[in-house]
Amino acid sequence: MPRPKPVVVVLATPQGPPPPELESVAKVATLRHARSAQELARALGGAEVLLIWDFRSAKLRDAWSHARDLRWIHAASAGVDTILFPELAASRVILTNSRGVFDQAIAEYVLGLVLAFAKGFPATFDFQRHHVWRYRETELVHGQTVLVVGAGGLGRAIGRLARCAGMGVMAVARTAHASDPDLGRVAAVRDLKAVLGKADYVVIAAPLTPETRGLFGAAAFHRMKPTARLINVGRGAIVDEAALLAALRSKRIAGAALDVFTEEPLPPEHPFWDQPGLIVSPHMCGDFVGWRPVLSALFAENFRRWRRGESLLNVVDKALGYVPSGGP
Repeated sequence: MPRPKPVVVVLATPQGPPPPELESVAKVATLRHARSAQELARALGGAEVLLIWDFRSAKLRDAWSHARDLRWIHAASAGVDTILFPELAASRVILTNSRGVFDQAIAEYVLGLVLAFAKGFPATFDFQRHHVWRYRETELVHGQTVLVVGAGGLGRAIGRLARCAGMGVMAVARTAHASDPDLGRVAAVRDLKAVLGKADYVVIAAPLTPETRGLFGAAAFHRMKPTARLINVGRGAIVDEAALLAALRSKRIAGAALDVFTEEPLPPEHPFWDQPGLIVSPHMCGDFVGWRPVLSALFAENFRRWRRGESLLNVVDKALGYVPSGGP
């Protein structure tokens, strides 16, 4: 007698298309789609697998009492801070993420921001809009130093591209290393303030954890060079946004570029929109053309492994809140 098909629930975004190219999963599983908390609660009954496509949603916590048969959750994102609540962390449910899918795209975006700052692109675009011919000299990127906060796959991709541009690279991580092929010297996060003053660009590429929440506040900005720029492609809550605004207004630092925020979407009345020296983008730095099928393919591969009892890719250490370096 053939074994029954496993039930896979897909938590999709309230608007927008469902995940593409899941035909291989649908052939061997029963797919249930949900968009609201009520739909999710109903769909979870008897389900063993949950694909969280709406990775910014906290709906699972509200429906957790209905997830009695759940064995594995896959997040269509690298960060799991909105998904990982205490009850899930304490459970035996396996959590995997989409680490690696967005690394190259985000690294390219970061390098683009570095070039935008060094070459004064925002001012050039503004002068063009106003028909102003304004000659300026610009900065060299070659020889500048970037400090990457976070030594995972994303941080390494950023470090490699920065090296290609002739930049010196340092990093900060949980554990210090004297030398790293992608990141140079890696300092422990407790020594962050000691190395901030050496960087021309500080790039936050770390996950949001209890250790990183609020890591960049007034004290950190005080340690940075007045000519330095901050780039955040990690999570908004890693930065004290009020302290950043004060640092920009007082010219304590030269500029910042933010792709992530404590509140998303960023409210129209937020002062960040009009702050000189600040580049705002709507949490898009990793979303390259074609990213959705790549995310689906990763889930399909992990689903194949799950059915065969094989090791899953990107298993999150729920105590840490991310996939440890060296994990499958």
